[in-house]
Amino acid sequence: MLGLLALAWLFGDRVFDWYQGNTIKLKTDPPKSEQPRSLLADTPEQSCFCHLTGVLDDCFCDIESIDSFNNFKIYPRVKRLTERDFFRYYRVNLKRPCPFWPDDGHCSNRDCNVEPCPESMIPVGIKSGNFNKYSKAAAPVSDVASCERPTDLGAINSTLSNQSKEAFVDWDRHDDAQDHFCEIDDESSPDAAYVDLLLNPERYTGYQGPSAWRVWNSIYEENCFKPRSVYRPLNPLAPTRGDDDGEGFYNWLEGLCLEKRVFYRLISGLHTSINMHLCSQYLLDEGWGKSVWGPNVQEFRQRFDPAETKGEGTRRLKNLYFLYLIELRALSKVAPYFDRSFINLYTGNNQEDGATKDLLLQIFNETRAFPMHFDESSMFAGKKLEAKILKEEFRLHFKNISRIMDCVGCSKCRLWGKLQTQGLGTALKILFSEKEIQSLTENSPSSAFQLTRQEIVALLNGFGRLSTSIHQLHVFRSLLKGKR
Repeated sequence: MLGLLALAWLFGDRVFDWYQGNTIKLKTDPPKSEQPRSLLADTPEQSCFCHLTGVLDDCFCDIESIDSFNNFKIYPRVKRLTERDFFRYYRVNLKRPCPFWPDDGHCSNRDCNVEPCPESMIPVGIKSGNFNKYSKAAAPVSDVASCERPTDLGAINSTLSNQSKEAFVDWDRHDDAQDHFCEIDDESSPDAAYVDLLLNPERYTGYQGPSAWRVWNSIYEENCFKPRSVYRPLNPLAPTRGDDDGEGFYNWLEGLCLEKRVFYRLISGLHTSINMHLCSQYLLDEGWGKSVWGPNVQEFRQRFDPAETKGEGTRRLKNLYFLYLIELRALSKVAPYFDRSFINLYTGNNQEDGATKDLLLQIFNETRAFPMHFDESSMFAGKKLEAKILKEEFRLHFKNISRIMDCVGCSKCRLWGKLQTQGLGTALKILFSEKEIQSLTENSPSSAFQLTRQEIVALLNGFGRLSTSIHQLHVFRSLLKGKR
């Protein structure tokens, strides 16, 4: 009997030791090599988003605040705004030759094509361009465009005094001499055409491979202030670097001045936003009937999951938020330009025009109320001569990137690349024109600062694309949670 009791005690003690030891192992963090594979694997949602949190570098805003602000206050409004007549038509020249290499990479996929509005169906008011910014153009109300909507479109309109109208001549001279951040399309060119952005949405076209890589490689390698000896992570055109995790690149980046660091992050954010649109509007089913477009979770993970991108995915997404803050700041700064009573977004439909401006002012009011704006005054704040030289470098590098957009071989990709680049260029122009904006008068135009209709359309549509990207992140987060 005593022998049986001793055996039971010994067996129970060992069972307790085994249980206690395994409990301790589960509660502590043993080396990963000792964990079963099932315990190591994060859920898809955790893998993609676990590090996408907290305060962004080079500013004092956190990601969670941007998510809430954008998804509830900005995105619904900016989506409605970009569907308005004034903002849906964009004049662009998609036939400009690439200035840097032969045009040898044109996309033959049907989804690469852009359908322009026939020139004959665009009213006189909108075709008059910059010369009628503030004057109604005679456009017959009966004209209906083949773009499926009434198109009695013009540019900004106002009733002005004769004295104000005399400023137009100075304006035209100023337009010609003004420093732009983008290569501006010649709207009078016979190759320029109006495009209905709603009928040519940005989405996956299948344009990829060496031609697409060459465009982005030229942007990053030749225009982001980077020496060739520093290798950008995951660059498909760079020599193989083995297990290089990009530490050398990011050490170099952190050693740059704020302005050059900001420049890289803006370009990376733009690239990320474009990739987000391709993931969220992916061709899911071509079929015999109507094509089905929607979010592709696998494509999203391939581009942004840290496990799939050696940690690059999180950095890319954070740069998207950083770019959003920059353009958000530009909208808050330019609000006084549109607050003036004589600024009207003229389309020939007084009721729609008033509603469009009211919606635009609502967005501006929200942007001004945002409490954690990027502080652009910290840029170009050194010695006056050095700051001036650096600012000019910054402008010329970005202008060169806008020229590279004419090298994109897919027409639809080129359209949206040019629009979003011009939108960002307009945002930069606004941020560095603070004194000119502050000096605007209430009742008359000013030659010190002005925006063309093309710049306004690009600015709001470009910001709309960023707002959509952040909203789509919420969609992908929900889809990945559903896959757990």
